[in-house]
Parts: sequence; C-alpha cells; structure tokens
Amino acid sequence: MQQHQNLSPQQQQQALEREPGFNKLPPQEQARVRARLQQLNAMPPDQRQRVLDRVESMERLTPTQRQQVTSTMGQLHALPPDRQRAVAQAFRNLRQLPPDQREAAAQSYARNFSPQERETLNNLLRAEPYLPVKRPPRYAPPPIQ
Repeated sequence: MQQHQNLSPQQQQQALEREPGFNKLPPQEQARVRARLQQLNAMPPDQRQRVLDRVESMERLTPTQRQQVTSTMGQLHALPPDRQRAVAQAFRNLRQLPPDQREAAAQSYARNFSPQERETLNNLLRAEPYLPVKRPPRYAPPPIQ
C-alpha cells in the first residue's frame, strides 16, 4: 500500500491483482483483501497512515511475536468496552514509565482490575516492545489571518 499510495484506487486495485500470490488466494480471501483496500482508501489520511504503520510493524515481527500480539489484543477485545478502555488507559500510562517504575505502578493499577483484566494488562506489557507507539498528532500551525 505504501508504494502505491499515489495511485488512484482503480490503479491500486490493478496493482494488487498483479501482486505475486494474490491470484493463488481463495476467492473469499481475495474479496476480503479488495474490501480492505477500499476501506483504507475511504479513511482520512492520518487514520490510514496509522493503520499502515500498524500493519508494517506487525510484518516485521517473528511468527511467535505476532502470535503473542494477536493473542493479547484478542484478550483485550474480549473485555466489555468500558473495561477495555480502562485496561488500555492503564497500559498507555504504564508504557510511558521507565521500566524500573512500571512494576510498582502496575501493582497499584491491579487493585482496580479483575484477575482477567490484570492478566490482559500484564500480557500487554509483555507484548509492549512489539506494539507500535502511537504517534502524537502532527503540529498544524494556526492559519494566517
């Protein structure tokens, strides 16, 4: 996607179909990949870039690391939405701390979480080196008046 981002959606579709191995995929998988390309093209540029960065970071992982991240994210998404937000916020807060301070801070968070939520938070922390860092929003100077 990165190398074809300056092409029109139709040209991107054609480039996708010329990719080695694409035609060897089952028809359902081909349809899923085409639909994902259309979704990406419909996203605002900053959201599309975040998705592409996440995909790129996953591609760099070993199969074991990728499985660890996928499993951990599945655990997080299995929680009710309000608990997902709480665990994700705790993870973001802990991620910003130096490693030597994380343990004590994680224990203080643990009091607010169920055993399942604590396990998910601990797994997120173990998978943290493999997870992409969320970039701060780009600075846009105010318009000149």
